[in-house]
Amino acid sequence: KTKYSKLVFRKSDTVPEELHQMVQEGFLTLRKHDCFFQDLVRIKGRDFVTPVSRILIGNSGCTYKYLNTRLFTVPWPTEGYDIKYCSPQIHDACKALIRLNDFLRVEAVKALQGQNLFETKEMKDATVMDREQNFATCLMEKGSVSKDQSSCYVPEDNNISLKNRTSYNLTLLNYMDPLQMLYLKQEPYFGMGNMAVSWHHDENLVERSTVAVYSYSCEGSTVEESNEQKLKGRDPAVWHVGLKVAWDIETPGLAIPLHQGDFYLMLDDLNLTHQHCVLAGFSPRFSSTHRVAECSRGTLEYILGQCELALQNLQSDSDSTVLSLKSLDTAVVKQVEEIHNEVEFEWLRQFWFQGKRYLKCTDWWLKPMAKLEEFWRKMEIMTSLVLSEVGKEGEIEEQRNETISCLLLVLTERQKLREEWRAR
Repeated sequence: KTKYSKLVFRKSDTVPEELHQMVQEGFLTLRKHDCFFQDLVRIKGRDFVTPVSRILIGNSGCTYKYLNTRLFTVPWPTEGYDIKYCSPQIHDACKALIRLNDFLRVEAVKALQGQNLFETKEMKDATVMDREQNFATCLMEKGSVSKDQSSCYVPEDNNISLKNRTSYNLTLLNYMDPLQMLYLKQEPYFGMGNMAVSWHHDENLVERSTVAVYSYSCEGSTVEESNEQKLKGRDPAVWHVGLKVAWDIETPGLAIPLHQGDFYLMLDDLNLTHQHCVLAGFSPRFSSTHRVAECSRGTLEYILGQCELALQNLQSDSDSTVLSLKSLDTAVVKQVEEIHNEVEFEWLRQFWFQGKRYLKCTDWWLKPMAKLEEFWRKMEIMTSLVLSEVGKEGEIEEQRNETISCLLLVLTERQKLREEWRAR
């Protein structure tokens, strides 16, 4: 019980029926419009196609990177943003998911508050003793009671922390039909049966943030209960989430059945201390996995800011025909060329190698990508200008050699990455 206390499970009857209907219709709409895609991911230098099909929906301009693949959000309806969807039905589906997002955020806050109350109750005596000891120390040090005794003990304010850990900025939707899979890997440690998703931690999340997962399996629509012998401990016809302590196969694993409309929360540091997997049932299943993605380097606003920073080193004459560099300082050149690589390999190539999948829902990303391409072309010119300058006679030898060494490292990395992307 203590090993899995930070996993909170809720049955479908805790969710408003109207919300169930909206979300489940949204899933089916996105499936009908072919909005789910298998991802090409890279693990240890090798490319794999995921058995699960996915789509990312969330805040405008937000991205989520996992297993070396960056997904770009289909924006959900947000005040202040002009988002054109390919159909009213897709708009309604995205609207349903932001409604679900709001609901799950409230549930996550309540769960964390409940856990904090539980921990406070368990730790109450120790906390009181610590407080009394601290206060006594203050008296001894000061010789008398100060006017502001509270300075000896200041309780932590959790409001900001709660908000940061539950403000989901996106949801990664998953779809899988086990009958369409020729082979599913067996769970290797506890005999839990077929896995749709192997043991893993979720990547690139804000530290100690909650993950909320809403499950919708199309029960009874395709397959009746299997006549084969059931696996010990779980019904193979029913989807489950599996949980285990990270890098530990001695502590028994946990498999929780997921029926239509159930949801669960992984609180606090559970995603760090534990691994989870998804155990396949017989029927097709959708899930909506709401996350607080770590987006410090993963938003459109961020990368546009980086581009503007790099282009500050480019200047033109009064006729705007002759371009030159303001500075050949090694640190400036290095920063510009690293941003050049970031734009090309973390954004442009990541977006276009996935094809035109996002156009199934919206054309929102086309203008930003065109802008990034324009910036990238200017950075290509800047690279040529640096190479031209360091090739000239009369440059200070020491600075010239330093700049060449810096350039060589960045350009070697660029060439290596371009070859990798061509292979993909």
